[in-house]
Amino acid sequence: MSERYQNQGELSRRTVVAAGAATALAATVVGGATSAQAATGAKAAAGLKVGVGKAAFTPAASLLPLDNFTAVHDDLNVRVLLVESGSRRIALAVLDLTSISAEAIALMRTAITAASGVTAANIMVTVTHCFSAPHVQASSSSAGAAAYVQNIVAATKSAVADAVTNLQDAEVGYGAGRSDVNVNRNVSTADGYWLGVNEQLPSDKGVYVARFNDLDGNPIAVLTNYNVQSCVMQDSVMADGTLPITADLAGAAVAHVESQYPGAVGFWLVGACGDQFPAYRSKRYTIDKDKGWTYGVDLHDAGFALLTAQGERLGNEIVRVAEGISKYESGTKVAVRLVTDDITTTQVQGPQASAPTKTVTFTPTGTAQVPIWVFQVGKGVFAGVAPELSTTTATAIRENSSFSSTFVMSMFEGGAKNMPDKWNFDHVTYEAVDGFYIQGTAEKAANRIGRIIKSLN
Repeated sequence: MSERYQNQGELSRRTVVAAGAATALAATVVGGATSAQAATGAKAAAGLKVGVGKAAFTPAASLLPLDNFTAVHDDLNVRVLLVESGSRRIALAVLDLTSISAEAIALMRTAITAASGVTAANIMVTVTHCFSAPHVQASSSSAGAAAYVQNIVAATKSAVADAVTNLQDAEVGYGAGRSDVNVNRNVSTADGYWLGVNEQLPSDKGVYVARFNDLDGNPIAVLTNYNVQSCVMQDSVMADGTLPITADLAGAAVAHVESQYPGAVGFWLVGACGDQFPAYRSKRYTIDKDKGWTYGVDLHDAGFALLTAQGERLGNEIVRVAEGISKYESGTKVAVRLVTDDITTTQVQGPQASAPTKTVTFTPTGTAQVPIWVFQVGKGVFAGVAPELSTTTATAIRENSSFSSTFVMSMFEGGAKNMPDKWNFDHVTYEAVDGFYIQGTAEKAANRIGRIIKSLN
């Protein structure tokens, strides 16, 4: 069953397909008009059901070094959420990775479909944007890369099997809090804007939480949406010379939540991370009084104290919000919908973002499709895109949403480079120079998401 999002005069719509190791994206045009794949449980005969699973895919010592990582501090995990209403079932998989390849996503989709019966179009894959995990390279690139991909697939099979096994009647509730862990990373230097800590520019400190319980009120899953890159330990080398793998800030926050709710699984949904750093990083940028910048001050092993403290701070707020949720929905009245769509824009190529600059020239390289996912569960809605969004874009989506709880996420479908807003283009920030899309794309995506959200009411 599918639900179609119609908008006359617009020619870009998309559907998600599984195609072995091929790309996971394909556009569909029906009868001269475009269409989007969706699933809905608003009129389903059976009520809301939820199942969760979690499994580690951390590279074994025998695979190291891998992508320059030479040690393991803590595990990388894949977490799977199944949401069912009536005959329709939707899956969300979240991995502790910076990004993930189309090959690995396709293999994951195949595994999830085989174990759960969820169609490829109803499977969402995203990452926490953790910078202390090896990048997922093509299996053909090396034996280590091939083994890493197989680790991910095997962990996915285990996690989804657990999610199917514990699928049960559930209720869902939403809440929001605030945690001062993120900071805007756009800093004015003598040579132009660069990376650092700027507490005068926007940061949304909102901690957005969804809690799924069994019908006795015991937590099954806790989903968290927060605007920050998970990069406390990025590039930080230990005293013994090792570069350790860690799930970083997202992993630490979610681990704290899971420690408070034994048996439940926590999910980190990275928000507008294009212009947001953790306030404290182990290896950091510094700016002097003359606006000169340097990168390389490294706390080494001591950096993990920063990670633990900030992860616990976020985790505490997530739990506080989860404990304060008093209104829940359950049964057949909980609408469950997944709408996928896209916008058409111009892809551009600029200089590599290796140093600040005050001017930049972008060269158009062709037409690009930017996929969009909008997932509704009851009174909450989750909107995701592949590129890294800026804070103002996510704020605009939330402010224009008709849902009381709106989650805005980057890094869907493996992630993509930045999608800067107007301010970042005007100020030639790292996010702008490192972007893939022509100016105005972020605003176009936000408008499209807003129309989709409005159509769900």
